[in-house]
Amino acid sequence: MALKEYQRKRRFDVTPEPPPKVARVRKKKLSFVIQKHRASHLHYDFRLEWQGVLLSWAVPKGPSLDPSSKRLAMAVEDHPLEYAKFEGIIPAGEYGGGTVMVWDRGTYEPEEPDVGKSVRKGELKFTLHGEKLQGSWVLVRTRGESSRSWLLIKHRDEYASAKKDITVSQPRSVISKRLLAEIAFDAGGDVDKAASADPVEALQALIKNPRTRAPRKKAAVWHSNRAGS
Repeated sequence: MALKEYQRKRRFDVTPEPPPKVARVRKKKLSFVIQKHRASHLHYDFRLEWQGVLLSWAVPKGPSLDPSSKRLAMAVEDHPLEYAKFEGIIPAGEYGGGTVMVWDRGTYEPEEPDVGKSVRKGELKFTLHGEKLQGSWVLVRTRGESSRSWLLIKHRDEYASAKKDITVSQPRSVISKRLLAEIAFDAGGDVDKAASADPVEALQALIKNPRTRAPRKKAAVWHSNRAGS
């Protein structure tokens, strides 16, 4: 079962993450998703659909539009396709406990039609058609065939940029338009921990113009120590 490792690491009576299903191959364009995940440390989970599952890599610094910036990407267990829609809180103490955001999503086209073959070879070239990320990219494995260590690199094309850090300039979810702090706030998670992964400028703008929220036991407006409040 392709999702055996995913299932082994989680308790689905505790975590809201989707339980594994039988991997199914969909006859349409291949999807991708990038989830910003503030667990014990911040990282971005880069996931590519293939053979009914999401092949997954954890990218500590997130994707870069600068072709000269080679971002470490650690291969992790396959995830179910349903995980692409997951945004919310993984309870503290559970595997990956923290706040998850759907940072980008879309479709991708592999240069080599057999993605599995490219992964085994250790070089996967593809074109992204996302809401934030576009153009040509490559994942390259380092240190031999059994290594979990890869590099995520942007190719030089019209979408490349050495000047803009897209993780800072576009920090919000593509499905809910929220920051990590807002996702944690809405779900009763660790807001300060989540906010530590949001850009300070975005937090300051949020505090200056807080969103209207449903009443709670007490009217709550969250203030972040990072934003100088």
